Amino acid sequence: MKPPRYYLAYKPFGVLTQFSGDDPAQTLQILQAELPRDVYPVGRLDKDSEGLLLLSSDKRLNQRLLDPRHGHWREYYVQVEGQPTSKALAKLAQGVPLKDGLTRPAQAALIPEPALPPRDPPIRYRASIPASWISLSLTEGRNRQVRRMTAAVGFPTLRLVRWRIQELVLGALQPGMVRELTSDERQQLLLQTGLRQAR
Repeated sequence: MKPPRYYLAYKPFGVLTQFSGDDPAQTLQILQAELPRDVYPVGRLDKDSEGLLLLSSDKRLNQRLLDPRHGHWREYYVQVEGQPTSKALAKLAQGVPLKDGLTRPAQAALIPEPALPPRDPPIRYRASIPASWISLSLTEGRNRQVRRMTAAVGFPTLRLVRWRIQELVLGALQPGMVRELTSDERQQLLLQTGLRQAR
C-alpha cells in the first residue's frame, strides 16, 4: 500500500474546490502540477475566495479536519469595506450571532496590507470608501462564515485569502502553484491532528 501524499496549493479566485466540472478552467485542473489520481481537496474554499488549500490522498485527514469536535486553526487575510473599530474586532473575537448560531471565539486584528499576489480580476476600487485588512483566525468552517461574520459587524468582505491551516502557511506560493509537504511538515500536521504517520 502506497503511503499517503500531502500537498499545499494556492487556489485562485473564481476556481471551484473540485477537479471535475464543465469548464476545466474553473476547477482544480488548472493547478500547475501533475498530482496522483487519488489526491483530493481536504476541506473547501468558496469559488470567490482564494488561498491555501490542502490536498491529500489521506482520507483520515479529511475526516479529522472536517469534524467540528477537532477544531483546528485557519487564518484568513480579509480585505473589508471601511475601517473596523475595536468594538467590531472584539465582536468577531468573542463570537458573532449568525442564523445558524453563535460563532466560536476567534482571533481578530487589524493588519497592514499583506504582500499578496494581485487578484484576477481585481477588486473594484472606490475612492470614497476606504478598505482595510484584518487577520481572522477560526477553529470552525461554516459555509461562507468569514463573509457572514464581517458583514454582521458592519464591514463587508471585499477579498478573502486563506493564509494558514494549523502551522502550514501560503508563503511564497502564487495562484495555481502546488508544492508537496516536506517530511517535517507532514509529521507536524499528523501530530497536530492526532493521526499517526502511515507506515
